[in-house]
Amino acid sequence: MSAINYEIRGASAEEVPDDLEKGGDFEQLRPLPRISIHAFCETEAMQRMMDRMSRDRRMAKVNLRMTNGGIEAAANMFSGTPTPNLIILETDAEPKNLLSELAPLAEVCDPSTRVIIVGRYNDIALYRELIRNGISEYLVGPVAMADMLSSVAQIFVDPDAEPLGRSIAFIGAKGGVGASTIAHNCAFGISSLFSTETILADLDLPFGTANIDFDQDPPQGIAEAVFAPERLDEVFLDRLLTKCSEHLSLLAAPSLLDRAYDFDSAAFQPVIDILQRNAPVAVLDLPHVWNDWTRAVLADVDEVVICAVPDLANLRNTKNMLDALKKLRPNDAAPRLVLNQVGMPKRPEIAPSDFIEPLEIEPAAILQFDAQLFGSAANSGRMISEIDGKSPTAETFSQLAHVLTGRVAMKKAKRAGLGKMLGMLGRK
Repeated sequence: MSAINYEIRGASAEEVPDDLEKGGDFEQLRPLPRISIHAFCETEAMQRMMDRMSRDRRMAKVNLRMTNGGIEAAANMFSGTPTPNLIILETDAEPKNLLSELAPLAEVCDPSTRVIIVGRYNDIALYRELIRNGISEYLVGPVAMADMLSSVAQIFVDPDAEPLGRSIAFIGAKGGVGASTIAHNCAFGISSLFSTETILADLDLPFGTANIDFDQDPPQGIAEAVFAPERLDEVFLDRLLTKCSEHLSLLAAPSLLDRAYDFDSAAFQPVIDILQRNAPVAVLDLPHVWNDWTRAVLADVDEVVICAVPDLANLRNTKNMLDALKKLRPNDAAPRLVLNQVGMPKRPEIAPSDFIEPLEIEPAAILQFDAQLFGSAANSGRMISEIDGKSPTAETFSQLAHVLTGRVAMKKAKRAGLGKMLGMLGRK
């Protein structure tokens, strides 16, 4: 290839000294949101840089892992585990071989995962080819920490881009249908199955059960956020969140009746906005009410899930909600439907096929009645997959988590053409 007379962003050919890492436009960099990053390092210089980067205050919310190795190590690892939000790959592959070496990784890479490659060759033709095939960034190593932080920020903290986080609202067609239980299990599944940073917000302030279901007793939660929106920023949000698992945080309801919980239509919008800026997925557990603020939330979220049991009242309410949401969200896909408590003994019910026929919508999931399993989970403050991960119910929640996040089961993401495989590495 012809010589290039200017450099792709990155360091010179010599190793970057530690004291030079103090330079750069660090003050201009914003904190990164709650994302997961896995870096594959082939050199000690790269490992040291990533280690220093992991301790930077802008990385406080990031879940960062490091592994020795390059593209092959990444392909082997992710053949059996979900890919994170961002993969950073160091490689010494020659430009003519790099695309073909990426193909095995592309076969197992989630479509929403972004990729930054740190290479050895200052080759603008290679850079353009990689970007065209969906790679988010190519840097010439060794890379200064400021350049790496800046590259990650450009992907996830673009102020002009749409909010990073995906918001999913769960609401019951009737009280007592298990919408909260379904929301909590889906939030736990999304966070654990995909190692995706997830925030569960319990919007049922007087009677919310998320703290009970996760065996938590937080002193603060969503009430402080809703009643003091002027204080709501990333630092304040961190104080209100409760850690439920490695990748799941809870914004709990107070579950107290010491005040009236009346809200205007826009009361929860600041909360949802900051959740979307701080986590890839925000799961919203809505109470079974129909007023200005619930309508506003349902109109604005990315995905709506209606939970119902197969009886006549639920059928009527689900039909009414679908019709109302079609008017509120004319350019969006129809809400997802989850049928719960199907097959309860001695209870007359509508067959699932008869229930969905007038709705003209296929259910995203059907959950069989299992009092023992759900009761054990509720009484122990654990999720279904923690009680019995091999049960059909746990498998249904796993499939629902895939559907709601737009993911494809890894065993199905095989055998694609080179272009499609590399496209999986790019932005969704």
